[in-house]
Amino acid sequence: MQDSTSDLESLRSRRIGVLSGGIGSEREISLRTGRGILEALRRQGFEAVEVDPQPPGMETLLAARLDVAFIALHGALGEDGVMQALLEFAGIPYTGSGVLASALALHKVQTKRVLRVLGIPTPDWRVVTARDDLEEATERIVAELGLPVVLKPISEGSSVGITIPKRREQLRADLETLVVRYGEGMAESYVPGTELTVGIIGVGERLRPLPVLELVPHREFYDYEAKYVKGLTDLIAPARISSETTGEAQAVGLRAHQALGSHGVSRVDMHLDPQGRLWVTEVNTMPGMT
Repeated sequence: MQDSTSDLESLRSRRIGVLSGGIGSEREISLRTGRGILEALRRQGFEAVEVDPQPPGMETLLAARLDVAFIALHGALGEDGVMQALLEFAGIPYTGSGVLASALALHKVQTKRVLRVLGIPTPDWRVVTARDDLEEATERIVAELGLPVVLKPISEGSSVGITIPKRREQLRADLETLVVRYGEGMAESYVPGTELTVGIIGVGERLRPLPVLELVPHREFYDYEAKYVKGLTDLIAPARISSETTGEAQAVGLRAHQALGSHGVSRVDMHLDPQGRLWVTEVNTMPGMT
């Protein structure tokens, strides 16, 4: 909980609001996450209520009469620092990262800039906006990043809007779709190999990495459906990697978590390339719990 020293027993006398749903593109996943958290809290004897902040304003939070907020929101206005700022203004303690870390983590370009400055490996990238000449942008991306390449919205989670074009013509079409839908986007070097993710949990001296998880999607890549449709991805824990690589992945995950100032919990996504190098692609300060 953000800057809270309350133990579990003191929380039993408090009204906990599980914030889920919202207005972002990941609304349905957020609702599923929220329901799971709500049921778990109630099973443990906590007074927990569901709060769907639509609209995500101060009135909604104050009307819920919360002592504590457990944030289970995903995407814009949920994990980008906006809700965190509203809760701080309302004086309601909340779980997870604060305003700055949340904003940095959801903005993929800013995340990569922080990682790059601190020497944490992350794939090369280029930003494309609706103002750019898309023919020139296509040529630049092919020349500088090569094909295939990963196209992403800059501030979406759950792999929403991601494509991996393999041909120049497909890249040009996907770029247009990306900037029309989102206004801007990011092209990122494609890293072949094994997809890994490292959960980070705890605060202060109790901060620690969880076992490394290996993701084996049955689709072309770990997209939105592969994440949330049962049977489309094999989740292997611990990952089928050496103990040395496991330790390195956990160390990189911790560094990335701390680099953004994350608090309490995060999930660090990375790729292990055929040469044995790790590349961090994203830091998620609000991991789904579906």
